[in-house]
Amino acid sequence: MDREAVGAADLGRLRVEVSRHGRSAVFTPTGELDHHTADVLAQPLNEAVDAGVTRLVIDCAGLEFCDSTGLNVLLSARLRVEELGGGVHLAAMRPSVARVFEITGANAVFTVHDTLDRALHE
Repeated sequence: MDREAVGAADLGRLRVEVSRHGRSAVFTPTGELDHHTADVLAQPLNEAVDAGVTRLVIDCAGLEFCDSTGLNVLLSARLRVEELGGGVHLAAMRPSVARVFEITGANAVFTVHDTLDRALHE
């Protein structure tokens, strides 16, 4: 597999690991994505887009909670990367996190995959 670890960020309640898998940058947030922790994910997303990465995959398997601030981080990344012709792919969302996307209608603007493997290979 063509996978390369890039880095990690941690703010107690949220840890984000970043890796490259082929043409995708994979972000793996673990914990709670909210007003207090949003920058832990926003910073590496912005750095990837600034570096010209146009395929962002968010592995949500370890994401326990996401509030509106966290959702806005993902929506902002989506807008930036779509301007470059790319997209944001969400993978393996827990039911509680998926519900936030469903209630807000945000699931309609993201490409959502059941598993990380599908997000990387579809």
